[in-house]
Amino acid sequence: MEQVLANGLYLGAQYALIALGLTLIFSLMNVLNFAHGQMYVFGGFVTYTVVAQLGLPFIVGLILSGIVLGVMGALIEKYLFRPVIARSTREESTMLLAAGIAFFLDAVILLLFGEKQRGIPKIIDGVLNWDYRIIMPYDRILIGVLAIAAICIFIMYMQYSKTGRAMRALAQDRVAAELMGVDVKYYSMIGFALGAMLAGIVGGLLVSITGINLGMGGPASIKAFMMIMIGGAGIISGAIAGGFILGMMESVGLLVFAAYGDITYLMIFVSLIIFLAIRPHGLMGKPWG
Repeated sequence: MEQVLANGLYLGAQYALIALGLTLIFSLMNVLNFAHGQMYVFGGFVTYTVVAQLGLPFIVGLILSGIVLGVMGALIEKYLFRPVIARSTREESTMLLAAGIAFFLDAVILLLFGEKQRGIPKIIDGVLNWDYRIIMPYDRILIGVLAIAAICIFIMYMQYSKTGRAMRALAQDRVAAELMGVDVKYYSMIGFALGAMLAGIVGGLLVSITGINLGMGGPASIKAFMMIMIGGAGIISGAIAGGFILGMMESVGLLVFAAYGDITYLMIFVSLIIFLAIRPHGLMGKPWG
């Protein structure tokens, strides 16, 4: 049981960090960023390039992943989403744009890095063995701790910084925030950049554990949408809760259904369908729009 709990916390910390970026963008702009998984993959490849090819320390690669994806997110919001939102009266336009960006990033990743699985050397060697009840490599523990630390820093930033307060006001009521002097365009760009930065950081963290490849973008986006559906779309605390719930469900499922083949996610999807039928707005969510 202790091993299942430890695995669930490790997975949940990663998943929550992925979901935070997606739900932040949705709460600020009411945009479902279907390219979020591809941003995660791109961030992983940035860390791979910096560490494996340039020989620089892992922390440098992680920081550069966040910076590169943050700049990418700001440019995407300013030059793609902002004009579409301003000129279109249909919400489907932003969804199609996001899907187009996802396909474009897939093509860029294929061109730059190819299809092969890429990875970097272990950050730290050794395995924790706590009385045979919890067995976990030290590098996974480090990645889990870094993910939780990033979540805590994000929460504190949103709670106490001027930018965080402005983005929270924008998420609560866009019109009222604008009337109170909040620069909606500027903070929308900052929010999109921050969401993309979180995706890049997660990709940089996990490239040292699972590696990274072109095909991981779609599944990562699906998991991120599952998490915000569980917790509630546009709710930061809901994204964190959804991430840890999904992590625990996956950890328990891999144990319970190990003898029945790879049906863990089949059972998770069935559970999610039943849950949404009972509570369509998630644990902490509110009606969309």
